[in-house]
Amino acid sequence: MAKKKIKRQHPGKLPQHPQSNVENNLQQSKNDNSPNPWSIHHFRLQAIIISVLTFVCYFNSISNEYALDDGIVIVRNEYVQEGFSGIPDILTKDAYESYYRQLNSSNELKGGRYRPLSILTFAVEQQFMGALDQDSTKSMLQQYMASGMTKQQKDKINKEMHVRHFLNILWYILSLLVLLYFLRYIVFRGNPLMAFIATIIFALHPIHTEVVANVKSRDEIMSLLFICLTFIFTFKFLENGKKWLKIAAVVSYFLALLSKEYAITLIILLPLSLYLFNGVSIKKSIIIFLPFLVAIGIYLLMRLHTSGPVNENEGTEVLNNPYLYASYPEEIATKISTSLNYIKLLIFPNPLSADYSYNSIPYKDFANPLVWLSALIYAGLIIFMFRFLPQRPSGTPAVAARVKNTAQNNYRSILCFAMAFYLLNFSLICNLIFNIGGTMGERLIYHSSVGFSIAVAYFIIKGYERIKPAKTAGIILSTFMAVIILLFGYKTISRNADWKNNQTLFAADIKTVPNSVIAIGNVVTSLVDNADLIRDSIQRKESLYKAIELAKKATTIDPVYVAGFFNRGLAWYKLEKMDEAKDCMDSVKAHYVDYPMLPLMYKKIAQFFLIKGSEMYGKNGKWTEAIVEFKKGLAADSANSDLWFNIGVALYANHQVDDAKNAWKNALGINPNYEQARVDLNYVIGLQDSVRKATRK
Repeated sequence: MAKKKIKRQHPGKLPQHPQSNVENNLQQSKNDNSPNPWSIHHFRLQAIIISVLTFVCYFNSISNEYALDDGIVIVRNEYVQEGFSGIPDILTKDAYESYYRQLNSSNELKGGRYRPLSILTFAVEQQFMGALDQDSTKSMLQQYMASGMTKQQKDKINKEMHVRHFLNILWYILSLLVLLYFLRYIVFRGNPLMAFIATIIFALHPIHTEVVANVKSRDEIMSLLFICLTFIFTFKFLENGKKWLKIAAVVSYFLALLSKEYAITLIILLPLSLYLFNGVSIKKSIIIFLPFLVAIGIYLLMRLHTSGPVNENEGTEVLNNPYLYASYPEEIATKISTSLNYIKLLIFPNPLSADYSYNSIPYKDFANPLVWLSALIYAGLIIFMFRFLPQRPSGTPAVAARVKNTAQNNYRSILCFAMAFYLLNFSLICNLIFNIGGTMGERLIYHSSVGFSIAVAYFIIKGYERIKPAKTAGIILSTFMAVIILLFGYKTISRNADWKNNQTLFAADIKTVPNSVIAIGNVVTSLVDNADLIRDSIQRKESLYKAIELAKKATTIDPVYVAGFFNRGLAWYKLEKMDEAKDCMDSVKAHYVDYPMLPLMYKKIAQFFLIKGSEMYGKNGKWTEAIVEFKKGLAADSANSDLWFNIGVALYANHQVDDAKNAWKNALGINPNYEQARVDLNYVIGLQDSVRKATRK
């Protein structure tokens, strides 16, 4: 009698736990794998609905220009502008290295920012849209710093940004489809409707507008995309044992790390998911994770290689250290209370802001009830996370026992994972463990909001299942989700419009955070930059005077806000009020002696005084007045040979011959080829010699 061949199971392949009972699990599995592609339980229809809804909600962002950090990371990043040839520098340098070098500065953010993968995609895009060689790129960036962009350059960049915005939407949709699969396959196994609702909540949540509408934040999208792929490939490997899946999981994890630091949380989250959803022991879960340590090691070596010198002023600037002026108890209390803002925005995402820097969130002390409310809520989340952690039986349980255990613990696994996903990602950005150089940011809660969406979807479906009859429950659920989609969609579309450019963004946000130094400062920048585009002289002056008042407010809030002093001085310059402009530039110099635009502004101010002294006074023989103007110019730029020459002429005409000689000598010291200064100096010296000789005779 032939022996029956027994199919060997790969040791990594793990039994799948039923979701509630055997019959229900079989029925849910049928729904999950329904052959009808138009069933709401089918992945294809869910993917189509999510893709369409997301594209509709973010379509209006395609016409947006660049805003916020887009200028630093993309437009003014020389390595991005060089296309393919800039990729080696992108992989080996800090994300903001190019920007700091243009400012004659070094890294001002603690720990640096090494997130090369998204920046690499920008360089690839630039290659196809028109990359520049190294010399042309540097020349262009120097021109941007000196005199701003020409209209032609700005139009070209805006067209490129339209393409980037479109691609950002595609990246976002791709990440959502991977998230949907991750939720269906791992978290909500056997309950595709729950996974669908969680993905819709995440996809359309207005708090994510910063991530999608601000192209620079593609790093957030790519990070979550590769994190989800890491989960999927790992579970797939354990299901069928194919080695390429394990390699794909490790590679995905490495790409997630190169996207942003959040992937480090998988050290806990991946083993936890294996324990919760596949019943793998803690010990074996840790062993399964060991190969991923190779990816972490390579990533850390690459990151350490990019670490440059830290600015010696790091931590002493309130815009990089928003708690600089707070006492230690105030710092801790404010960080705790600020954590509550994230939950508030996840539940009620209005109003939204791109900036929460100093002093948008006032310091708080432990007498403030919000501090204790926030502490209690987060402490409760931590406690419940551990309480929901299921207790798996040791050894190999019988099928009946496994079914019973899973029926009791399924909801516990889902909620435990949801809270762990939220809290572990939140721990990286809450400021209590790591200093992020800011108070908060809507993009920072992106990963944590996956945990929020999982929990909300779970409670929605559980509430729906309690409603009888089933037809009524279906109507209520459909109506509820329609309202959520409409509300989220409306807020998302309207918020996308705010992200049109810096001017529209901060004009909207200053209403939300009226005391934010950066929000005020960016409105000032927009007003000053766009003043030259206003043809009506009265309106132009009104715009510049408004900028001056706002800049004054910003520097009152933060007395060392260099950009506020600079833009205020620039506004005075455009109003031809040079004394005021010079005073503002002196304030810039007092706080930041190497400010890159400072030498240029001093030269422009000096040139104005040169022209004024020559044209208004010198030509009319008003030499005393001319000398006053020339001296003001020299106070701004003592290396201006034309000023030294002209003040020499005025001094000579004013019968101050020795002072005139010294002035011409200074002109020749700066420019030895200044022929007219040499002629006049020799003439006066010769004339004086002739007088002395005549006197001796």
